[in-house]
Amino acid sequence: MRPFLEGGAGNPSAPHSLGIEARASLDGARAKIARLVGGVPGGVIFTASATEANNLAVKGFAERAAGRHVVTSAVEHVSVLNSCRELEKRGWRVSYVGVDGEGRVDPDAITAAITAETTLVSVQAANLEIGTLQPILEIGRRLRQRSVAFHVDGVGAVGRVPVAVDECGIDLLSLSSNDLCGPPGAGALWVRPETKLAPIVVGGAQEGGYRAGTENLPAVVGMGVAAELARVERVAESARLSRLRDRLLEGILAAIPDARVTGPRGGARLPHQASVAIASVKADAVLMELDLRGVAASSGSACSALTGEPSHVLRAIGCDAALAEGSLCFTAGRWTTAAEIEAALEALPAVVSRLRRLASG
Repeated sequence: MRPFLEGGAGNPSAPHSLGIEARASLDGARAKIARLVGGVPGGVIFTASATEANNLAVKGFAERAAGRHVVTSAVEHVSVLNSCRELEKRGWRVSYVGVDGEGRVDPDAITAAITAETTLVSVQAANLEIGTLQPILEIGRRLRQRSVAFHVDGVGAVGRVPVAVDECGIDLLSLSSNDLCGPPGAGALWVRPETKLAPIVVGGAQEGGYRAGTENLPAVVGMGVAAELARVERVAESARLSRLRDRLLEGILAAIPDARVTGPRGGARLPHQASVAIASVKADAVLMELDLRGVAASSGSACSALTGEPSHVLRAIGCDAALAEGSLCFTAGRWTTAAEIEAALEALPAVVSRLRRLASG
């Protein structure tokens, strides 16, 4: 990214030499992202975020579709759920399929919700709040048999578990740069060539006419490098992160009474995500004290946390309001070490014990 940040960059749409150079860098990033997901480079549309990519996938596809019915799950990211709610206001019908106690959607329930009017099914590859991997391979296989388009929000999963667009029958796949350890301010939507969309951001002809506006070239270049690293390092890095995740979950359950893992315990979980619900404490107080001790954690997804609303994901898996108040989420990353996991395991039980004493006294 440094040449584009320090020396300036041409406009990728311009015909002069600086523009041609910028266009080559843009297309190079496009090819790297396509390799990560096993798709053709021409299918990559750059956006400002995965949230924008989800909006383009759901609303952009619906605008060009013949039918007016969409199927999704009850635990999707808010950008998908709110896009669906916008469609409902404009006359579309949306079916929200429930999940089991680990947050997993049943492929049978997805196919049962499909009608003659169904044009799109949108199911995330993984839930970032509770770590659950969804059975997208099986869902994609069934949708191919029914000629229904399949959108997958790949944030969290792509680069950490295998997600290949052809193998999974994916027609639209949303990606985020920062979730790949790349810079914020860039995202992408991979679109199967025969899939047609209506643009959400209109103006010029950038990104094949699907997303107007000059591309954020430094961030896009950084996203491309992050995608390439994720592709090359995925197997070894995912195994390392899984070990850290398991140590963290086991340590929390051993040290803190009345702690419950949210989401699955086994292999159907994101390798880098650990989430728990702890009774008799409130997450905001725990997070504040953890932060003072050098441990950064969250409660729910980052986007949902801004609203202060109760977690729709925890409600969907059957957590009552009291237990949901103690929901915590820990994410390991590229630079997380085993020593940092041990530091978190030393800090969290002490914080919980202190807050419980204060609440009972």
